[in-house]
Amino acid sequence: MTDTLSKRLARLTVRPEVLSHSLRGIEKEGLRVDLTGLLSTHPHPQALGSALTHPRITTDYSEALLELITGTHTRVDSLIAEINEIQRVVSTTLDNELMWNHSMPAHLPAEQDIPIAWYGTSNTGMIKHIYRRGLAERYGKTMQCIAGLHYNFSFDESLWDMLDRPEASAQDRRSAGYIALIRNFTRYSWLLMYLFGASPALSRDFLRGHTGNLLELDPQTMYLPYATSLRMSDLGYQNKAQSGLKPCYNDLNTFLQRIYDAVTTPWPAYEKIGTHRDGQWIQLNTNTLQIENEFYSSIRPKRTTGPCERPITALADRGVQYIEVRCLDIDPTEPTGISAQTAKFVDAFLLFCALQDSPDFSDSGFCPESAANFSLVVKQGREPGLMLKQKGQDIGLQDWADKLWEGIASCAVVLADSLNDTSYVQAIQAQREKVHNPELTPSAKVLRTLQTQKLSFHDYALGLSAHHAERLRRQGLTAGETALAVSQAKTSILEQKRLESSDTESFDDYVERFHLALKAPAMSKN
Repeated sequence: MTDTLSKRLARLTVRPEVLSHSLRGIEKEGLRVDLTGLLSTHPHPQALGSALTHPRITTDYSEALLELITGTHTRVDSLIAEINEIQRVVSTTLDNELMWNHSMPAHLPAEQDIPIAWYGTSNTGMIKHIYRRGLAERYGKTMQCIAGLHYNFSFDESLWDMLDRPEASAQDRRSAGYIALIRNFTRYSWLLMYLFGASPALSRDFLRGHTGNLLELDPQTMYLPYATSLRMSDLGYQNKAQSGLKPCYNDLNTFLQRIYDAVTTPWPAYEKIGTHRDGQWIQLNTNTLQIENEFYSSIRPKRTTGPCERPITALADRGVQYIEVRCLDIDPTEPTGISAQTAKFVDAFLLFCALQDSPDFSDSGFCPESAANFSLVVKQGREPGLMLKQKGQDIGLQDWADKLWEGIASCAVVLADSLNDTSYVQAIQAQREKVHNPELTPSAKVLRTLQTQKLSFHDYALGLSAHHAERLRRQGLTAGETALAVSQAKTSILEQKRLESSDTESFDDYVERFHLALKAPAMSKN
């Protein structure tokens, strides 16, 4: 454990209230499927409300890809309780359907038959729909059906003042602190993929004939023997437009400038597609990225936005508010997609990343090295004797994990004391066992189940999804939960109608205004 980490932990020990004000939230995706595991082609159920305006239940890429969103919580246990409640709302509402509880998709129809999410005729809804049309043009619909679990986290503002950062303003200290956290997350996130990756196999049909270097487990299932998360691998698909967009998080403005360049610079292949076909919008523009959210990353700096405000502008004006961890697979064994134990480990890991020394990538050359380590672990993480690179030198995965463990465990102890929750320490101990016994990892357990029970990936995931759905339905909803669910659904539908009736400008004008709302980072107040 470094001197810097020890000193910062000591300060937190005498200021426990700082960590008790940390906030975390979850966004969980999952496909709606029929009882045989085929992708639903039915519209988003009206009983779940409007996907555009509902505060907790929306859709992501596809009309069938649900996204469940919690509020923010100061405790993991209440967070898990809320995502469980939303899951119960969905399970008790769906008729002859269930929510697929795995990151890799169920059996999909032909590419052209995968329904793109629809949000109504308001300008706000249409811009979300056209953006998704653009994704279909650029990447295909199949890849957009992969699901994940996003873990959002923020520290109390006072934490950044305790770290002796040199920035003059509180906003700059906060932003620089989160960016330093992201650098360390980029260095060490291979550990999360080893510990929690749960997608070592997938359905052959998903690959549409592009099997790449995957092996056949059975006629319906492809896999890699030591993979942890094929979801986070390239799966044989490459996107040239984003391949050169690899911002290393040395400071917020440099990151924003690279994203700004991507959302304002045309890409030749997308120019050939154009923005319209047969008089209809098919993508928002022909730039490398249509909007900022198109940039795929395992972690993002985030700031809530106002009406028609672009994420870049919000971050440049008001700084980083929280971070979004995007690399976690859905845990297929948990009805909520994540256990409280996993969430508590992630809390400790993020605190470690915030407090640990975080030199710039430009000074250490870590950026491409970190990306290579991550890529290696998602495909080969459980391979005996696997070697990673640390500052250009070979290091065994287990050896490096052991070196990190003291710091992460110390962070867990401080969290346990601050939140009066000893299970943080237990969460770290449980994960430590996986480091020296790869057979305990989720990815190994998935493969072992497939092999010993002679199950295809599809049958395995369907069986667990159906089991969870039935369990959630049996738990049901309290009278208060039912009343809230009905109220939120009705209110969201009314709000969508209000938006649709209140539009006073054409969609073309709205898109133009949306693009004009983008400000270059040079105009930042930072």
